[in-house]
Amino acid sequence: MSSLNETLELVKTAQKTASAEIAKAFTQPGSATTGLQGYDLEAPAKSLYPVLTPLRNKIPRRGGGIATQANWKAITGVNTTNLRAGVSEGNRGGVISQTTAEYFAAYRAIGLENNVTFEADYAAQGFEDLKALAVRQSLEATMIREEMLILGGNTSLAYGTPVTPTLVNNASGGTLAAQTWSVIVVALGLQAYWDVAGANNGRVGQSLSIASAVVPSSITRTNADGSTDTFNGGISAKSAAATVTTTGSTSSIGASTTAVTGAVAYAWYWGASGSEVLGAVTTVNSVLITAAATGTQTAASITSSTDFSTSSLDFDGLLTIASKGLGSQYLALGTGTPGTGTTLTAGTGRVVEIDTMLANFWDKYRLQPNEIHMSFRQFQKITNLVLGSTNPNVMFTVNPNSPEVVVAGRNVGKYVSPINGVIIDLIVHPNMPPGTMFFNTTQAPAYVQGIPDIVRVRTRREYYQIEWPLRTRRYEYGVYADEVLQHYFPPAIGVLTNIAN
Repeated sequence: MSSLNETLELVKTAQKTASAEIAKAFTQPGSATTGLQGYDLEAPAKSLYPVLTPLRNKIPRRGGGIATQANWKAITGVNTTNLRAGVSEGNRGGVISQTTAEYFAAYRAIGLENNVTFEADYAAQGFEDLKALAVRQSLEATMIREEMLILGGNTSLAYGTPVTPTLVNNASGGTLAAQTWSVIVVALGLQAYWDVAGANNGRVGQSLSIASAVVPSSITRTNADGSTDTFNGGISAKSAAATVTTTGSTSSIGASTTAVTGAVAYAWYWGASGSEVLGAVTTVNSVLITAAATGTQTAASITSSTDFSTSSLDFDGLLTIASKGLGSQYLALGTGTPGTGTTLTAGTGRVVEIDTMLANFWDKYRLQPNEIHMSFRQFQKITNLVLGSTNPNVMFTVNPNSPEVVVAGRNVGKYVSPINGVIIDLIVHPNMPPGTMFFNTTQAPAYVQGIPDIVRVRTRREYYQIEWPLRTRRYEYGVYADEVLQHYFPPAIGVLTNIAN
């Protein structure tokens, strides 16, 4: 009996346990990756990064390039001594003179690479074609960086050494300790500015903190084949140090330098003499120093008296061409109050500095640009200047099909030339720094002959893909092009810079 009772108890216990396990088996799992369930995954992966290349998209691309550089000749002036045309009876007229110029632009190879391991390819089967994705992303990344070159590449315009900063000691406005402060400045080109200000992984506009920022002087890049390229990062030589002594504990320092032609920003280093560290990057030629610098990059890490502004791997972009003095319009606003700078100013429903640029275009070459490229901050500023920051002149749009929906807002998207009434498009460019505006003419004036495209990308080889031979268990891809930017009539472009926000 004892044995029978023990057996019955064991059976009862087993039944209770089995019932409990069956009850648990088909409840909803507690997480998305456990239990008996499917996985609701949309294929393929979503690409959530911008490929913004407005200039590359609209500039004509022409093949046929040969040799090492594109060359062209231009007649830049006729009757350059201004001989008068009146002729006396029986005599011939005076003999005119003309001026000519020769231009060239060296071709540059551009390209980026990507790769896919065998295992990654196996794992993605049925979800994503990783090999096709690797090639597509290489092409997109190349185009993004090509846009930066088209706008701000620099192979020929040296920035030199900025003028030693002028310092103003203010007894208030900051928290500087009483000591002797040393200040150094470095001018930045477009690509260097975005290296510091935030073109992280191709995402233009993501800000970096000064604490982790590094102003690029000489860059050494390890390539896909293990080789290395060393090239300049696009900054000027560093200035000589200027010093000032503060007292008390509420001091601030206004620092300024002469605007550097071609630069779009300035990196400022300050601290005790010999221990200056990066403290600010500005898009005007001045800064207000209110506290000790928080960066980690030292001014001493930048080689003294070496100009890193031009790169042998770049071609000249539009900002550089417009800054080189080839007849283009270039205007840097005045320094103004250090740290504040000089902003755009309102006219009567207009912007004074834009009108000044347009008048210069007309006075010198009888033309008007049809585009002005700028940052969104300058776009907002122009809207406020033209309409007034408190002006109630707001546009309301009512949809007759949905009368309960009212769209409100205001933007000045176009600008009428005060010279000849040409309508000029105001365009927000994703790579334009806040302190710079680029004036562009997309068609040559009627009097300019022999130029089918006022600007073009000339290629020796258009975009091409390389699938490299296997050397490891990984598929390797490269996307490349070989090209140069040609601008045939620089007087049709211009730069307005050193604009305070």
